[in-house]
Amino acid sequence: MRTPQPSGTKGSLKWMQRAVAARPDLLQPEALPLLDWVSPLAADDFAEYRDGAFLARLGLSDLAPDLSRFWPRRGPQWDGLARFDGGVVLAEAKAHLSEFDSPPSAAGARSAAQIDRAFEQVQASLGIEFRPWRRRRYQYANRLAHLWWLRSLGVDAHLLFVSFLGDSEMPGSASRQDWHAAYELADRELGLPADHELTRTVHHCFVDVAPLQQT
Repeated sequence: MRTPQPSGTKGSLKWMQRAVAARPDLLQPEALPLLDWVSPLAADDFAEYRDGAFLARLGLSDLAPDLSRFWPRRGPQWDGLARFDGGVVLAEAKAHLSEFDSPPSAAGARSAAQIDRAFEQVQASLGIEFRPWRRRRYQYANRLAHLWWLRSLGVDAHLLFVSFLGDSEMPGSASRQDWHAAYELADRELGLPADHELTRTVHHCFVDVAPLQQT
């Protein structure tokens, strides 16, 4: 599914669009080669992508049947997508701590069962006992699950969490320390060990919005 977005006027939608357009260097993890952002782009209606459409945007259309077996329709809608030589990046952006505290899954019974099976695969691979990830930190968990799924198919996939700093336009702006604490808490709630097979493919960028104010 391709979902056009308005030109962002506040929050992570605004800052992510501006960063991709004018300051992609602020979104560049040190551990990765230079990224080529393919979403969100002004020339593409700032569209965000999910399900088979996000795979197509990354040049991975052949994996769509595998995705439908792993995850039900209306999966994660990615705030950003990028490619680099030999690999891909899935991005999730936040500007305020309240955005990070996502609600439980609202999936129906059939979809919920499929999601639980996916989470069971991920958790078994990471060496942790099954936990009901649909009920707590669901958005964070489903992003990690899609990273795991792509890598299980041999794709050099990486997950980038973009945390914007200094956004005074809305309440709840967080410092770098606040974001670190939030992600550490989420990892503990999901039962993730300090070092697991996805650790080196999960990246964080902490982006001060000041350079983006006039872009």
